[in-house]
Amino acid sequence: MRSLLRPFTRSSVYRYLTAHDHLHRNNYRVIVRHYRTRDVFGVKPFDNKSSLDENLINRIVAHHRNQSYIVQIVDEFRSKGHFLASINPLTNHYEKDDLFNNQTQLLKHFMDIHKDDLTELNVNDYVASTVNRGSLSSLINTLQKIYCSNVGVEFMHISDLGEREWFANEWEKLALNSDQVITNHERIRMAELLFKSELFDKFLATKFPTVKRYSCEGAESMLTSIDSILRMACKSFGVRSAVIGMPHRGRLNLLDLILHFPVATQFRKMSGLSEFDLDSLPRATGDVLSHLYLTTKLGYGDDCRENFATSDDHDKITVSLLPNPSHLDAISPVVVGKSRSKAMRAKEGPYGLENRGSIVLPIQIHGDASFSGQGIIMETLAMSNTPNYTVNGSIHLIVNNQLGYTTPSHVGRSSTYCSDVMKTIDAPVIHVNGEKPEDVIKASKLALMYRQTFGKDVAIDILCHRKWGHNELDDPTITNPLMYKEIRSRSVTVPSMIAEQVLGRERSETISTEYSNSLNEQYKQREQYKPENPDLKGVWSQCQYPKNGFRSSWDTGVPRDLLLHVGYQSINIPPTFNLQKNLQKVLVQDRQNRLAGEKPIDWATAEALALGSLLYQGFNVRLSGQDVGRGTFSQRHGMLVDQETGQILIPLNGLSRGSLEIANSILSEQAVLGFEYGFAIDSPNNLVIWEAQFGDFFNGAQIIFDTFISSGERKWLLQNGIVILLPHGMDGAGPEHSSCRLERFLQMTDSFENKPDDDDVNWHVCHPTTPVQYFHLIRRQMIRNYRKPLIVASPKVLLRHPSCVSQLDEFTSENHFRAVLPDLMQNMVESKVKKVIFCCGKHFYTLEAERSKRKLSNVSIIRIEELCPFPMSEIHDQLKKYSSAREIVWCQEEHRNMGAWNFVQTRFKNLFNVELKYVGREVSSVPAAGTGTIHKDEVQRIIKECFD
Repeated sequence: MRSLLRPFTRSSVYRYLTAHDHLHRNNYRVIVRHYRTRDVFGVKPFDNKSSLDENLINRIVAHHRNQSYIVQIVDEFRSKGHFLASINPLTNHYEKDDLFNNQTQLLKHFMDIHKDDLTELNVNDYVASTVNRGSLSSLINTLQKIYCSNVGVEFMHISDLGEREWFANEWEKLALNSDQVITNHERIRMAELLFKSELFDKFLATKFPTVKRYSCEGAESMLTSIDSILRMACKSFGVRSAVIGMPHRGRLNLLDLILHFPVATQFRKMSGLSEFDLDSLPRATGDVLSHLYLTTKLGYGDDCRENFATSDDHDKITVSLLPNPSHLDAISPVVVGKSRSKAMRAKEGPYGLENRGSIVLPIQIHGDASFSGQGIIMETLAMSNTPNYTVNGSIHLIVNNQLGYTTPSHVGRSSTYCSDVMKTIDAPVIHVNGEKPEDVIKASKLALMYRQTFGKDVAIDILCHRKWGHNELDDPTITNPLMYKEIRSRSVTVPSMIAEQVLGRERSETISTEYSNSLNEQYKQREQYKPENPDLKGVWSQCQYPKNGFRSSWDTGVPRDLLLHVGYQSINIPPTFNLQKNLQKVLVQDRQNRLAGEKPIDWATAEALALGSLLYQGFNVRLSGQDVGRGTFSQRHGMLVDQETGQILIPLNGLSRGSLEIANSILSEQAVLGFEYGFAIDSPNNLVIWEAQFGDFFNGAQIIFDTFISSGERKWLLQNGIVILLPHGMDGAGPEHSSCRLERFLQMTDSFENKPDDDDVNWHVCHPTTPVQYFHLIRRQMIRNYRKPLIVASPKVLLRHPSCVSQLDEFTSENHFRAVLPDLMQNMVESKVKKVIFCCGKHFYTLEAERSKRKLSNVSIIRIEELCPFPMSEIHDQLKKYSSAREIVWCQEEHRNMGAWNFVQTRFKNLFNVELKYVGREVSSVPAAGTGTIHKDEVQRIIKECFD
């Protein structure tokens, strides 16, 4: 036995306790916490440098052996107290019955066993309480007040002990000090918001009884949550931008009462008029009422009242409520993408100043059914802590109706809570009774504090109800009679009750009169009111609308010296960097040879020149997708990895102008593409490129293409220049990973088939066949004075095809992208051409090889590089050149019901009166054969039919 006089440090205390007494580790934490701050047994507090003899340690152990279960009691309340909390305003619990009953009975049993045990203890040793000496019963009562009231917190699943301790301490202080947490000004603001929301919904119900407005009734406390978050974020944490995405419920209330969206515009929309001034925007369609959006600036004075005029700049916050589609929660990744771009523009977080919180705050608002049921939520959460996608945490606000459209929660999900998916990323959840708005404010403050402290996601689950069905025209009693029997049995609404309690009857009547008069005045002006278009403001003011009736051409060439500078920088590897040996040859030496003129420029080099030259001009470039750093086909190598240290090197960032971010994404398409769309709409100076691993991977993100990228400008006036790279080509690889389904993107265009297109199509669809064409295409995205999405059917085998190369001189000034590439055969006599073959993509090289093999001089092959907008004038020029041709052919490698055939056929007929002959694969339900011999036979048949 060691000497009783031998000193012990804190670490040796822990080793001694675990080795000799086999105590739970909590015992050590209690001892240290207890004795580091108090003089007990006549000794002073100890720290890492203090020492205690063995006799004293034994006395400490003996003292605590009988009390060690107190820590277990505290942990039980912290981990299971939410099961006993009164978080549900309705009597029917939405939790899973079996798990709920098991956990609550266990906790109650635990409480009964220990309630009368022990005599007196220091309560504030175990909770952040002002209570000093007390019985175990008083501790349990305090714990019940904290963890089993109108708020239930889930945080004990968090793996980091420091986070758990912080969360418990902060919540205990908030829960036990309500009067200090919520000021009188905040209570008044809360009551006014709730009351005005009720008045607003009643006004709309009276004036527009047949309009689906998705009222806030039953969930008004959502507004108090958002209001308190914005105010506290601005005043206490210096947040300067908030980006909000939300579904339809309560959106109109938020727009009017917090964001001050012109209510006359809402009334116009409800009356069937446009939310835009359409004089200069004839092709704008607008969107439904519940998708309205805006960006505004709010100001909060010293008393935390909303007062923009008297607020200083440091008391102002810019708030963007993003437009959303009706696809639930598709907006969530868009919110974080736009937030990340804002952080980049502010040089904040990963782009500059490192901190745990952020001056940009994403707020994602969800419904309970969608949050637990939509896969895009899991995808968005999965990328929340990854290096190139983090936004230092989002606040998730779940407006929990305890009901989907008509589906109750026990049918609509398999988890206990709708928020359980948050546990996959170690994020806390705060459940709160939606009919207790002061508790909602406390929960909101705790969530914001956590996010700003740890830079992580957090969820607030507001349990509430819908007064009506999914919308006001729906009858919810058909499928949920018991729930709605209880809802409709209530004689007094929460907003009215709280207004009378906090504001008083006289003040409530004054607010009702003044607010109703204001709404009536706006209602009268709705038809004469001229809305202001929200587009092309701020950083977007440098952009314009494309000119009607005009297809523009842009000089996208770059001076030769700059090209060489960029090219050599792309392979500028520090001597201390351990480059993978094979790359020294296939990347560095090969690119040096190409830049020196010993070899022509290949696809990867052309891309590096395009991106680098844009960086040099000050644009930001973000390249995102699965394995984009190396490239799916090991062609890009824009991101290099040190073979000894794992250090990442992006050589083009050595240009020290714009920022190149290469983001290897999680294995997701929908959420990642939504993120990139959000990044792209934030600034016209962001070139955002999303590359699918293979072309058909886009179909996992079809919702983003359908509801955002293809239609966002027409619906919401939002320009964006996102580039979509979809590796495409029939290479015998089988049904998947062959086709990028080009036909789908062409079908989604608003290109005309009976008159010329102009620049103002919804997106551009291109199929470039040379490196220099790709170079000019990418640069054109940023050089022109407007932004359009670009869909590129990009290459696979052409990345290394010996004929798919370009000369450096083609990249220089006064060169540009060409929508149609004419036949380049030398010594061709145009008048002797008998057959003209139009095609696009890599299929050209197959046709060219066959023509050369047969030595045919009377067949011309013309490539259409840009399908939309359809290059009518360039094709017309080619047809004029070969007016003596007897046969005009469209040849493609895709099946007849796929590829560009149906798109080009009607345009040749309507615009040129030309009946194209089709040559290609026959109709099929699959994109490509899964058998190699069949693939080869199909290729030979196409070639034979085309040239025989």
